Amino acid sequence: VGKAVFHAVDAVEESKKGNRVILVRTETSPEDIEGMATAQGILTARGGMTSHAAVVARGMGKCCVAGAEALKVFERKNYFEVGNIKINRGDWITLDGGTGEIFLGQLPVTDPELSENFNKFMGWVDEFRKIGVRTNADTPADSTVAKKFGAEGIGLCRTEHMFFEASRIKAVRKMIVARDEKSRRDALMTILPYQKKDFIGIFRVMEGLPVTIRLLDPPLHEFLPNEDKDIAEIAKELGIEFDELKATVVSLHEMNPMMGFRGCRLPVIFPEILEMQTRAIIEAAIELTKEGISVKPEIMIPVVGILNEVRTLKRQIIEVAEELFKKSGIRIDYKVGTMIEVPRACLVADEIAQEAEFFSFGTNDLTQLTFAFSRDDSGKFLPYYIEKGILEKDPFSTLDQKGVGELIKMAVLKGRNARKNLKVGICGEHGGDPASVEFCHKNNFDYVSCSPYRVPIARLAAAQAAIKDSTGEIFRDK
Repeated sequence: VGKAVFHAVDAVEESKKGNRVILVRTETSPEDIEGMATAQGILTARGGMTSHAAVVARGMGKCCVAGAEALKVFERKNYFEVGNIKINRGDWITLDGGTGEIFLGQLPVTDPELSENFNKFMGWVDEFRKIGVRTNADTPADSTVAKKFGAEGIGLCRTEHMFFEASRIKAVRKMIVARDEKSRRDALMTILPYQKKDFIGIFRVMEGLPVTIRLLDPPLHEFLPNEDKDIAEIAKELGIEFDELKATVVSLHEMNPMMGFRGCRLPVIFPEILEMQTRAIIEAAIELTKEGISVKPEIMIPVVGILNEVRTLKRQIIEVAEELFKKSGIRIDYKVGTMIEVPRACLVADEIAQEAEFFSFGTNDLTQLTFAFSRDDSGKFLPYYIEKGILEKDPFSTLDQKGVGELIKMAVLKGRNARKNLKVGICGEHGGDPASVEFCHKNNFDYVSCSPYRVPIARLAAAQAAIKDSTGEIFRDK
């Protein structure tokens, strides 16, 4: 329940005043993170179950209605329309994230409470399940929530979300517009202490539990504005000419950014980005080790499809880590692995496992690339596919076992044939879906990872899969 606002900065400002707001957007982007964090809920006209808005909101425990295509959102004019109804900035609306309904006005709501019965029941659940359950968390606060729900580590920490806070985004943009390596490194050194601080907070919460940190993934254009007005403001802030920043924005534009200059391709071209992130991870781990706190970092390279991508970047990670170990006199046990989200990576998983110490399947992007469905645009046709029986279920909600699942099974088999002790997990939104968790159990995954508030669902689904896979015993008298 909250007042409608149409820009992340307005959500932040209104929240500071103590006002409850709903952030309404055509679609969200990483730049909206701060506004999403302070809003009571998020409403978008585009997207679906695994769109940016839905994934981030789920991780934050926020109410979200994504892909409400009846909405016409006019962000510049601060209103949206549904048929003949017009909702202006400041008007009260209520969202039901379960049904996707949008109500005018303020409806009464009740906060859920967890009883001792819940904890007792989940204790029984954990006696049965065999597969681990981690969480997708980007902040110490998310990590704390997930741990309370029983998460056994972090399966996905998205470092790019740390970059969008107001205190950091300026340095990130300086790095992007830098014309030479020195300027880029200077900007990255400004970001380093922030990244390190974030990792210290997360490691501290997850004391002794594994934390898988994904290196910078999104294309760089997501950190820059598109509108001339915003470009002019940021150019002034950065102390550069409008035309220079505009040229950078244009040069970074891609026809298909989801398959463009992102993921592991960024540090291959700009190794200083990888150096900064590795340094932040290892320095944070060393600092906590000095305090007597156990740390288990796992560095994950995203969007890999070629062995030499992993080989090149792993070598750079090791070089930075060894330098820091020598300097501090402390050695940290860490792992380097890959996010498997490109179909080619599944086909050559035996090669990639020569370098990767773990595989974490990013099933959101793997589903997109296998089906050639955009998760942000599929809401226009997927409901009709399901209604007409062309597909039984939304493949972004429940893992497609005939297609995507076969690729995953192939990758696990090839990977473990090449590296016997290969750790295997899943970190897409499917990690909280019961049918998908059962698939992971059957294929001997080490863990599933999901949003903090879905951890209990994943724990229960894992127990049910184990029971179903055993003697058929469903209930045991306590």
